[in-house]
Amino acid sequence: MTHTPGATPGREPALADTQRAHWQRTYTDNPGMYGDLPSAPAAYAADTFIAAGARDVLELGAGHGRDALHFARAGFRVLATDFSPTGLQQLSAAAAAQGLADRLTVAAHDVRAPLPLPDESVDAVFAHMLLCMALSTEEITALVAEVRRVLRPGGTFVYTVRHTGDAHYGAGTGHGDDIWEHGGFAVHFFPRELVDALAEGWRLTDVHPFEEDRLPRRLWRITQETPR
Repeated sequence: MTHTPGATPGREPALADTQRAHWQRTYTDNPGMYGDLPSAPAAYAADTFIAAGARDVLELGAGHGRDALHFARAGFRVLATDFSPTGLQQLSAAAAAQGLADRLTVAAHDVRAPLPLPDESVDAVFAHMLLCMALSTEEITALVAEVRRVLRPGGTFVYTVRHTGDAHYGAGTGHGDDIWEHGGFAVHFFPRELVDALAEGWRLTDVHPFEEDRLPRRLWRITQETPR
């Protein structure tokens, strides 16, 4: 069953669970699938976090950990979360092999649940394409509220999302709420209005458009800070 974009969200309840199983298979079949080098957004985030004096970094949707490892190598204390135990196992093994186990902790976590951290306990949060997974607008809004809860005053949140200018927006199977499934992967494509809504009560410092991979994917890299 498909739904048109902009309709009342009729997302199948099992979609996120189906996506979890899909990612689990993907990491199992393709260990280290994104390579060893950090993503361009993670390189930017590390520089931004260093400039802000951050020490403790939370990464959401870390996968097999190329970006989390980069943060640890940069000297941060890192908590890396993902809903794929397989990806996190690969990350833990890589951290041990690189002598980074004392700087990096992993935790299996579904971002539809509250973050497993106390209030004001980290300096920075990073999420590369995690917010544009198979999450409803309501779930994304709740997640950003959780990010704000765990950030210290003046903390920095850097995240990336595919947006509605992407070539895959409107292609494949529609699930409502700007979620489209293509090639087995469901993506919530962001309109600019959603970025602005998620920044209410924050200090929005940058919305940077960029492209990634050969398709290319079209994304925004968003930087916002909590009030001091």
